[in-house]
Amino acid sequence: MLEAVGVKLRDLVHPGKLHLSELKGRRVALDAYNMLYQFLATIRQADGHPFTDAEGRVTSHLVGVLYRTASMLERGVLPVWVFDGKPSDLKSSTLRARAMVKEKAQRAWNEALAAGDLETARKKAAQTSRLTREMVADAQAVLSAMGTPWVQAPSEGEAQAAFMAEKGDVWAAASEDYDTLLFGAPRLLRGLGSARSASRGDDAEVEFLEVGKVTQELGISREELILIGVLIGTDFNEGVPGIGPKKAMKLVAEHQGWEATLQKAGVDPTGLDPVRDLFLHPATTEDYHLQWKAPDTAKVLELLVTGHGFGADRVQKVLDRLPKSAPSSGVQTSLEAFG
Repeated sequence: MLEAVGVKLRDLVHPGKLHLSELKGRRVALDAYNMLYQFLATIRQADGHPFTDAEGRVTSHLVGVLYRTASMLERGVLPVWVFDGKPSDLKSSTLRARAMVKEKAQRAWNEALAAGDLETARKKAAQTSRLTREMVADAQAVLSAMGTPWVQAPSEGEAQAAFMAEKGDVWAAASEDYDTLLFGAPRLLRGLGSARSASRGDDAEVEFLEVGKVTQELGISREELILIGVLIGTDFNEGVPGIGPKKAMKLVAEHQGWEATLQKAGVDPTGLDPVRDLFLHPATTEDYHLQWKAPDTAKVLELLVTGHGFGADRVQKVLDRLPKSAPSSGVQTSLEAFG
């Protein structure tokens, strides 16, 4: 089961399934930070330590970038990685809370290692992942060498991915974060960055959600979907104590509007107006150009083998799977084929 990140909507939505083969020729905007943190959490040694190069620099995220990007390109999926910019001030409390979780997990990891409990050690280690500017720059360099476009968002990566999907420049946004739906992504893919989707070939399935179908099934508008998120809690606000997804849905289903619903829940609407505005009007950019190119094999080998000590044979085997010419720009057709 995929972990719910951001707003906890899993109890209310019913994702469909798509085979990777059904994504062939489609452009997909990936929430880069979301996926990089997945790689840092899961691509680790038995005791929980991340993979590093001879200089002690973490390389787990680069392993993920190489293999997942190659897996998608090999199957005809056209990924564009969207990187976070400056986080919203509204996210400061979430970031502080995450930092505290990392510190607590670090202590638990050390204790588990000292006790020889590798299972617990690896589990706790996954919660300590940190992503630095240097690590992001390395990932972007590898993507460029692989001929895969990436976009620098001014703020939240999932907001930029949603914007690109809404414009029709990509077919869907891909993230584990349900907040992507609140940002207006017409289609959301979950699980595209997982090891299972990478290893099982065209038969692998990913979760698929359409915001139009979600709101239709729930009998609400997009703004009311945002209201549910705010009541439960998002990365940009704490939820209302005692209100979970089902209770939030019950309140919003009365269709009393933003202010009346929040007042009934016992909170001041004005304090949450900025959160609604963030989801409805996030900082995004149109300054991007989506073009997939043939991989620069020599550059990829230089970055990973020479620069970080990756095994040359393993990297070359991955590169041999990539299209030798630039992929087509993709097709952005309707959903009629999926019935």
